[in-house]
Amino acid sequence: MRWIAKAGLWSLAALFLLGCVATGFVFYQGRQTPAGTPDYVALGSSVAAGAGLGPLQSGSPLLCARSVAGYPQQLARTLGLAIVDMTCGGATTANVLNGGQFFQGPQVRTITAQTRLVTITSGGNDVNFIGDLSMLALRRSGGVSGWMAARLWGGPKTIAGRDFAGLHRTLLDLLRAIRARAPNARIVVATYPAILPAVGTCPQLQLTTAEADLMRPVERDLAMVTRAAAKEGGAFLVDMNTLGADHNACSRQPWTRGMAALSAAPFHPTLAGAKATAAAVAAAVRASPAGVAAVR
Repeated sequence: MRWIAKAGLWSLAALFLLGCVATGFVFYQGRQTPAGTPDYVALGSSVAAGAGLGPLQSGSPLLCARSVAGYPQQLARTLGLAIVDMTCGGATTANVLNGGQFFQGPQVRTITAQTRLVTITSGGNDVNFIGDLSMLALRRSGGVSGWMAARLWGGPKTIAGRDFAGLHRTLLDLLRAIRARAPNARIVVATYPAILPAVGTCPQLQLTTAEADLMRPVERDLAMVTRAAAKEGGAFLVDMNTLGADHNACSRQPWTRGMAALSAAPFHPTLAGAKATAAAVAAAVRASPAGVAAVR
């Protein structure tokens, strides 16, 4: 029996050591600041980072899931701009502005007076939009994770329980902070792309009609708050929620995934969706006064 107790202690010690190493690695990565010329700085959550879209950017924090195929990277290649991509999966707008995620500093820290373009896609994590979509679908997916979600998760918040007013204030604070750092930069705010169809549901979502109906107002209000903040804060708006309405996760040519793609970041943009966002932002930049030349 004594050897069993010793084996248990060694196992606990090994787990503790492994946890310390993992935490140290996350800390090390989080304290690094991406190098490069910040002509274009990309800010936001996993929807901007391109989670699940392929190889991760070299040197970026693994937990950020920052893909070389996210819309900021595609946009930089399209416009021929040097980019510092600060996007990170799980980021709230407060994280973008103030830091605190995975030991990282504020995403805005790399913006300088030379920055000519800033893009922002943020807010879904502030109101737990994609998180609740994922948990709703997960709890009927089977397996250990589905069992745990069905029994341990308390369910989605009501629309009244989501802090849209706080999101609006933080987005405005973020826009003011960017303007203070880069007075001459073009700031483009892109809404979250459409995920849910206007009515009903589909197998890709793995949501009931009632669950989809519950989450549709969250998607609607997230887009509304983002539009309002962009207008009030003097930023350019690229409304992917409207532009992608016919390319929701249930459509024949989806710009967003459903839950079926569990291993590839469910309820996030597809490669086609990231490409469409990059094209829409590029078009907005080109149509603005002085066009692309002003951001180079």
